Amino acid sequence: MRILVVCGAGASSTFVAQRVRHAAQAAGRELSAVAGTEQSLPIDIAAADVVLVGPHLQDSLDRIRREAETRRARVVLLPPDIYSDLHGTRTLALVDEVLATGREQTAPTERNPA
Repeated sequence: MRILVVCGAGASSTFVAQRVRHAAQAAGRELSAVAGTEQSLPIDIAAADVVLVGPHLQDSLDRIRREAETRRARVVLLPPDIYSDLHGTRTLALVDEVLATGREQTAPTERNPA
């Protein structure tokens, strides 16, 4: 399975991609997770099965979905508190959920909002 994590400049997506790779490895699963930027989407989506979209790109979600649709990649809008998932297990669970249910977008939720 190939996962593309997208954010604005590539910094936060790098952290999420690294964490989900580590979670998968700890679970004995093989997957690739790479970081990308909103500007690199047309190229990067071609190799993705799942596209994880940073919560700050919610306004671009429809456009990202259209780009992913032609390549049959599933799109997940990450919740605002995803960056607190330090071990990547919650992010990996979101990927599993979208693959199991076919839902293309998870609703943004916050745990313990301030």
